[in-house]
Amino acid sequence: MLFAPRGIGYGLADSPVRDLAEPYCDPTEDSDLFVSDFIGQDGPVTVTLCGGYRLAPGRAHPLLQDLPDLLHLPARLGHHPELRAAVDLLGAEVERPHMGADTVVLALLDTLLIYILRAWFADLPAKPRPGWATAMADPAISAALSALHRDPARPWTVKTLADQASLSRAAFSQRFAAMIGQPPLTYLTWWRLTLAARMLRESDAPLSEVATQVGYGSEFSFANAFKREYGTAPGRYRRQAA
Repeated sequence: MLFAPRGIGYGLADSPVRDLAEPYCDPTEDSDLFVSDFIGQDGPVTVTLCGGYRLAPGRAHPLLQDLPDLLHLPARLGHHPELRAAVDLLGAEVERPHMGADTVVLALLDTLLIYILRAWFADLPAKPRPGWATAMADPAISAALSALHRDPARPWTVKTLADQASLSRAAFSQRFAAMIGQPPLTYLTWWRLTLAARMLRESDAPLSEVATQVGYGSEFSFANAFKREYGTAPGRYRRQAA
């Protein structure tokens, strides 16, 4: 299995001696989820699953920055059975679509992405690993991250996050910054405001509700933090994103 995290150009061929053919798939223009095309002059018809994730410029999660341009997961019998199951379910929906197939396929694609990333990180050698791979493999830092992501509105401090990691405050701060690339509370602010921006784009929730859900005690403090991060007020950001 191949996965291109950054959408780099690629080609397809049915034989190592053939020239690469450009697949007719542009998720920014094509409305069809599945695109059929010939690979080579007399090659077989190939069905390409055409899709992509649209990310806000400058707001991609740091985890994605650690990924190479192309992820290759070799097919190995019995290896990563969850990934194999997701692929099989997706294949069944493609071959025998039934009612609600489009919804099922989209949900399976999200599931497949998670299993691809899990499998790739699990297969990395112990050293060297990218920063986030190291963090996710570290039980202490992974526990703190999971708690922070699960409940971003909680009034976290370095001490309470260190408690989640079962480390002293100093040891936790040092290890977190070394692996994640920024101090714990700096990352917490980034995560909260990233969630807030998504809520502003995707919902009509009042600013006061958005502020509460991401851990700010008042709409005023939330607006100030958001403007520092995004350079614009939350209300204007919502209108521009509409």
